[in-house]
Amino acid sequence: MINKLYPWQNSLFSHWMQAGETRHHALLLHGKTGIGKLHFAQTMAAALLCLRPQQGFACGECESCHWLSEGAHPDFREITPEDDDAADSGKKKTRKRQQILIDQIRALHDYLSLTSHRVDGIRVVLIHPLEAMNVAASNALLKLLEEPPQRTQFLLVSHQRQALLPTILSRCMQVEMPVPSREQGLQWLQAQSVPNPEWIWHYSGGAPTTIQQDEFDWHAWYQQLRPHLVGGATIDIAAAVPVLIKQGMEQAIQVLQKWLLDVWLSSHQQPLRYHPSEAAPLQALAGAVNMSRLLAFQQQLNRFKMTAQHPLNQELQLEQLLLQYKKMFA
Repeated sequence: MINKLYPWQNSLFSHWMQAGETRHHALLLHGKTGIGKLHFAQTMAAALLCLRPQQGFACGECESCHWLSEGAHPDFREITPEDDDAADSGKKKTRKRQQILIDQIRALHDYLSLTSHRVDGIRVVLIHPLEAMNVAASNALLKLLEEPPQRTQFLLVSHQRQALLPTILSRCMQVEMPVPSREQGLQWLQAQSVPNPEWIWHYSGGAPTTIQQDEFDWHAWYQQLRPHLVGGATIDIAAAVPVLIKQGMEQAIQVLQKWLLDVWLSSHQQPLRYHPSEAAPLQALAGAVNMSRLLAFQQQLNRFKMTAQHPLNQELQLEQLLLQYKKMFA
């Protein structure tokens, strides 16, 4: 996690590192997913804790940097939603905990009540995503932000600032994270040797760092999906489901949402957001779509996305969704 900064973040990083003692004790780094907010926070944490920082960045070689790289730094705490194995009606199914709970914040209270490892050293607390906190956890964190321990830097990362309590927002310095320009995004993708960078730029919605989540070939996946999506009323649901489910239910819903948005934009003669190279087939679909069914389907996708991690029969769910997709053009 040492020094992983993106070109569009350089000037902002320099600004906050130069702020020194005048820096607000709680920085809320907010913005859309996929622009590098977490890496910015991690790079900042490393620089703050480094014993021999170089030009504002962590050296990567001192004892502190080694501890941080090994996940064992005594003056650093990172809080995220935890995995939680839970029985589901006796069927021994598991689900992933989607919240940061009050017990995690209480443990943070206990940790911050102790002295730092280094005399007069700074401690860094990184919490992400902040909107994952439930109300009880948010109220517990609020007490810390209202009366912050000395020499403690809170780095709070959020993809959905509007979901946070107003009282939390009022106790933070809100930092809107920069979004890469098209030129910056394409240059960075090319530097990473990403195939089809132009396509990736559009498909990511201008959030190119999403490709770092894994080594999956998104363009190749889309090329397999494309014939099914373009089919509209003639879609072969049985053939489409195995292709769509390859990256899991959440990604399957997301690809449908992106495609539907561009169908809607095409029907209103607006510039396409995710699929500019598909103007002709999207225009054909827009001419055949039942708009009320399209809007209803978008709402259905939003509901399904909320339970995308639930261990239900995902193939069956996708069959139901694609049946609704088919009916939109019937």
